[in-house]
Amino acid sequence: MPPRTDETAAPAVTPAADRAALRIAVLADSDTRWKWGALTARRLAGSPEAGAAERPVEISGLLLRGRATPTPRQLAEVGEVGVDAGRVREVTAVEFLHTVRDEAYDVVVLALVGGAVQAMLHGLAALDLPRRPVVVTGYVGVVYEKLADGLLLRHGADVVLANSRHDGARFRAVYEGVGADASSVTEAALPFLGGEPHRAEEGRDTVVFAAQPSVPASRADRMYLLRRLVEHARLHPAREVLLKLRSKPGEHTTHIEELPYQRLAERIPGGLPPNFSLVYGHMGEVLDRTDLLVTVSSTAALESLHRRIPTAILSDLGVREALGNHHFIGSGLITSWDHLDGGRRPEPDTEWLAGQGVAADGTYGAAYDTARVRVAALLAAGPLPRLAPYYTPATAPGYLPGILARYHLGPDGHPLPGAVTAQETGRVRGAVRETVRNAARGAYRHGVQRIAPVIRRMGEL
Repeated sequence: MPPRTDETAAPAVTPAADRAALRIAVLADSDTRWKWGALTARRLAGSPEAGAAERPVEISGLLLRGRATPTPRQLAEVGEVGVDAGRVREVTAVEFLHTVRDEAYDVVVLALVGGAVQAMLHGLAALDLPRRPVVVTGYVGVVYEKLADGLLLRHGADVVLANSRHDGARFRAVYEGVGADASSVTEAALPFLGGEPHRAEEGRDTVVFAAQPSVPASRADRMYLLRRLVEHARLHPAREVLLKLRSKPGEHTTHIEELPYQRLAERIPGGLPPNFSLVYGHMGEVLDRTDLLVTVSSTAALESLHRRIPTAILSDLGVREALGNHHFIGSGLITSWDHLDGGRRPEPDTEWLAGQGVAADGTYGAAYDTARVRVAALLAAGPLPRLAPYYTPATAPGYLPGILARYHLGPDGHPLPGAVTAQETGRVRGAVRETVRNAARGAYRHGVQRIAPVIRRMGEL
């Protein structure tokens, strides 16, 4: 399709500032990124409580088809995000680009892994729309690995959200260090913080361990953590001990979980004590009854700190970059199961807390003010310049084409030949392909969680 010019297409487009409703599209590729993206869209749109103008907001939910596409159960468990889960639809990368071309969104939130963000940025640039949407992206939690790689793959968005002052400084340093424009970096906070501050209740004593899908990775380390959690429950029979799980076996989250704790729990000698439970559900609801949150490096720790719930970061397996708990150096929260068994409770360092965006001091209501102002200014500025990511066929000729090809885009951002959409292949063929895809996804998950660990164990013999 030849590029459309402003002269021929502009009259059909109503300026965003003049429309009755602000139209936002959220594209996500996992359950946690959907939660981050949808709530970010709500925060950016503002609310009367936050002092923003009362303007209707229409949020369209789109899920990028892939290995971690959330199930209906996962979408429902995410909690209230202001978008009806029944209206969220699954799309390919090319279908998403066609949707943006046809729907004239005001804002697009890319809640995706870095490579997918980069591909969508190039795909959106290739659309050459006369009036393109404001593009926003960011991170779903603590950034403890692949900082440069992930950030440069997100460069080119109009707004790259940093969840804290600490992250904002790091993000700008990376962009400026390679000579890239850093003006897109905008400090905000995690959009899903909230809930009532912690209050001790007589007769309640609840410890929650927030599990992570891929940290730690080995069976021995995961069994160690589970065994210590169970031992803690046995040492304190009057205390309720909860293992908060991210997904059920067979479901995928942002990270692959090869060794689900549910399976490991079946092998605990003597079974699980009566005061020990495995729980799912919305993290905010679990935190409502939590008196101590324990984790290795889960983002749940930041949610807990925001609510001033006693929080512990485990050092039992070391303080290492591979575990992500190195992010909490200086926090005052790093401790071990031995100390927790003995009754010790870490006290957070106030200076460290101030730089982490948890807003435990009550300033969370203003955390998105700067981002809102930036988005509003971009919407009011008229036609925006073409998106210009740092990576181009000239700056990264050995890296970028492979990333784009994964999403069926050529080096120029246009769809590759044969990258057709389900609508273009017809309803019957699309239904057949969907059935095959679901079966393949199930087989992949079975392979990851059942077959791959067996092969690795055989290799260790």
